[in-house]
Amino acid sequence: MPIISAQKKAYIGLVLMTIIIGLSFILVKMGLKHASAIDLLAHRFMAGAISIGFLGVFGLLKFTPLSWHKAKWLLLLSFFFPLSFFAFQTFGLEYSSASQAGIIFATMPILTLVVASIFLKEKTTILQKTGILLSMIGLAYIMYQTGNIAQHTSIRGVILLFLSVFSAVVYYTLGKKVSLGFSTSEITVWMILMSFLVFNIWSIAIHFSNDTLSAFFEPFAQQEYLWAVLYLGILSSVITSFLTIYALSKISTSQVAVFNNLSPIITIIGGIVLLEEILHNYQIIGGALVILGVVITQVFKKK
Repeated sequence: MPIISAQKKAYIGLVLMTIIIGLSFILVKMGLKHASAIDLLAHRFMAGAISIGFLGVFGLLKFTPLSWHKAKWLLLLSFFFPLSFFAFQTFGLEYSSASQAGIIFATMPILTLVVASIFLKEKTTILQKTGILLSMIGLAYIMYQTGNIAQHTSIRGVILLFLSVFSAVVYYTLGKKVSLGFSTSEITVWMILMSFLVFNIWSIAIHFSNDTLSAFFEPFAQQEYLWAVLYLGILSSVITSFLTIYALSKISTSQVAVFNNLSPIITIIGGIVLLEEILHNYQIIGGALVILGVVITQVFKKK
């Protein structure tokens, strides 16, 4: 049997990660039917932390002690992902459809390119600049029309989702550097446990101040919510963190970011099929401009 190279394993993992993330928007929308955004965040990372604990108990995951020098880098990385990324994503989906979120997340490679050109001084071709402009026009058109057609979505949702995209771009940039000095398990364990502590303390504090502490676990009575939390906590949080960090340690950041082009397509199709969402004409036109811009920027790269 031929041995699969580390790079091939990274690409296989990225394909799996792309599918999981694409469907995660659908599961977030399902979870939000039964709980608030902060409760859903608390519960998903509770499931993630419990799964990390099981892996540790059975010896499948080793917990290594951290010095402050190492912890400060992981703390910075965790701030952008998963904390900011999932917080903006979940709150954004309260005010937006999964299909629209998929279109907005399609701009990730464009934003990655812009950030790289500003901070890493990477040069872009005229055609790439044209692609960036097309995507920005498409996104601006969606935002403009969203303000006029307030149905299942709002400008607030678009802005929050865009901030989630920005958090992911910063995470990819930082993750490439941080992954060189840490193991995949170290980064994943830290990120999941940090998110578990932050979101659960946040959620419990809100319930405590509102005298609704007993309502913290009430959503688990709904089977749909339970499955959503398990999917989001284990697959979409723990497994995707492992896969992303592993990929960043084996292949370039830009190649990892390109795989995000597929997730929005899965999200849009899932939103229409599973959630019976309606894709409006302005979303189709704006989405087409966004995706065309992404294709142009990826095809006409500087050699």
